[in-house]
Amino acid sequence: MRRKTVFKKILLIALFFAGNSFLTSAQWWKDTEKAEQERSKGMLLLTSEVQIEATQAINHMYNFKFAEAEREFTYLKVKHPDHPLPDFLLGLMEWWKIVPNTDNELYDEKCLDYMDKSINKAEKIWDDSENPEAAFFMAAAYAFKGRLHSERKHWTKATLAAKNALKYLERSRSFADFSPELMFGDGLYNYYSLYVKENYALLRPVLWMFPKGDKPKGIQQLEKVSYNAFYTRTEARYFLLQIYGLENQSAKAYELSKYTHETYPDNPFFHRFHARSAFVAGHVSEAKAEAKSILQKLEEHYAGYEGVSGRYASYILAYYAFNYDKDMESSKKYFQQTIDYAKATGSSKSAYYWSSLIGLGKIAAQQKDYDQAIEYYKQVIDDADRKAAQHDEAKKLVADAKKARRKMK
Repeated sequence: MRRKTVFKKILLIALFFAGNSFLTSAQWWKDTEKAEQERSKGMLLLTSEVQIEATQAINHMYNFKFAEAEREFTYLKVKHPDHPLPDFLLGLMEWWKIVPNTDNELYDEKCLDYMDKSINKAEKIWDDSENPEAAFFMAAAYAFKGRLHSERKHWTKATLAAKNALKYLERSRSFADFSPELMFGDGLYNYYSLYVKENYALLRPVLWMFPKGDKPKGIQQLEKVSYNAFYTRTEARYFLLQIYGLENQSAKAYELSKYTHETYPDNPFFHRFHARSAFVAGHVSEAKAEAKSILQKLEEHYAGYEGVSGRYASYILAYYAFNYDKDMESSKKYFQQTIDYAKATGSSKSAYYWSSLIGLGKIAAQQKDYDQAIEYYKQVIDDADRKAAQHDEAKKLVADAKKARRKMK
């Protein structure tokens, strides 16, 4: 009896401590949830769990592992069916399928559809609570719609989308924790509003309705976003690569392109920018290695590797084969390959296309086939922009080839 009594006492004590432990554990979990709710202020974008779940999927997307990314984004959509984030990410994924060749319209409809779904869900949240997170998603989704419409030269649709993006960007400013993400929109606007004004005369009348931009400030803002933001960090780097090229900041372009390619090695856009930047910066062995890698991935049908990347890579290899290695057979092969890729992607008005025709002409002239050389040069004279350096070079080379032909006779 005494043993049973002692056992019961021990059991009661054990249950007491176990119960206390369970209550303590439950309280700890509630405290953690409360702290997370306070930290994120009820915003899904700022929730640690969602950021952790989204990080891997976003990395898959930027590395062109679309099936893996879609699985994760779809899981988020099942988990948060009324939130605009999953649809926005799915729409962003469709945009990145377009990025390697922006003339490709195959993914336009799905991209716009997902952005519209994201806007509709964000509008419902905004109407119910004026939650600044909803305004942020409307600003972002409208911005991407405007981005795609501008690629398609649908200027009226692009302008309306841009106006909506700016409107909701202002409404989301009330939430300071979004500041690195919001700065992305500010940076793009500050740079490109002036860039468009300087380079697209037909669009200048449209710009009177928008605030004045500031290009240097825009670049600084995008650089800050590329270091500090969570969701827009890689998008900022995508734009900075192009802006550095436009602004002749080749050292910055090289460093950033190398970093983005190393981070996402199967992203064809970052890959070709790395090859091109190494080429411009004079890193010969690196540029050749990356160009060969691009052509290899194209041959192996990696996602997103197509004719535009092939044109870049082929020209780099043709240039080095002709000017450095003095390998006429290889240079002829790669110059012709550049031309073939340019024609296949509707890029026969590009500098690499014209330069490749000149390269083939020079090879023909070295082989004393002056008639063929003149034919190549004349194609450039007929097709190239009269202000292009290749146009003037081709005119001079025609004269030289005709003179050499006369001497040979």
